[in-house]
Amino acid sequence: MPEPSWHETGAGRRLAHHRLAGAGPGIVFLGGFKSDMEGTKALWLEDWARARGRAFLRFDYSGHGQSSGAFTEGCIGDWAEDARAVLDALTDGPQILVGSSMGGWIALLLARACPEPVAGMVGIAAAPDFTEDSMWAGFDESDRHRIMEEGQIALPSEYGEPYIITRRLIEDGRDHLVLRSPLDLPFPVRFLQGTADEDVDKSVALRLLDHATGPDMRLTLVRGADHRFSDPDCLDLIGAALDEVSARADAG
Repeated sequence: MPEPSWHETGAGRRLAHHRLAGAGPGIVFLGGFKSDMEGTKALWLEDWARARGRAFLRFDYSGHGQSSGAFTEGCIGDWAEDARAVLDALTDGPQILVGSSMGGWIALLLARACPEPVAGMVGIAAAPDFTEDSMWAGFDESDRHRIMEEGQIALPSEYGEPYIITRRLIEDGRDHLVLRSPLDLPFPVRFLQGTADEDVDKSVALRLLDHATGPDMRLTLVRGADHRFSDPDCLDLIGAALDEVSARADAG
């Protein structure tokens, strides 16, 4: 794999990234919780963009992949700051945000904080507010006591080693919730969600669709697709959604 380039943020975090030059609107991939920019969807999207001569950016949040920092030291606010930093420094002109899982939440935060460069959005199993509505809501009283008193707990993960969930992650998440206040998405939006997703229930996608406002928003439910949403048919659906969002962004 080629060596990444590096961007140092104003907060002093050193972020690894890969960037393709090309036509706009550019595409920015926002990965999931404890994932990295070398995953199937990120690499497939880079190939998709390269074949079409499109600008493309993928990167690792701090504490993820090759970027600086420890995962357990980070939180939603930090990772949204990282995304804002690379969007500002490494892209030019309108961008389509492609957010996977937690990246869908980050994309929504970007759209709320800096809507000017956002020309469209594709959410893949988007997980807005998951620290509150999935993690905290799913903890029993013992878990809640431990995380508040000890500062962290370990949750099992089918993707490898346990997730260490910190008190800071939970408390910071509450400062970045997007489903409790108006959420306007004034650009083309396509949400993709698998019905067999065991990490993000389809009810989350339906709630997001019902809560957000915007002139051009659609949700596609894919029977049998899981949270990874990365088999060939699912990847083709991501490409089709990007084609549609790009065409509508250009027309707008």
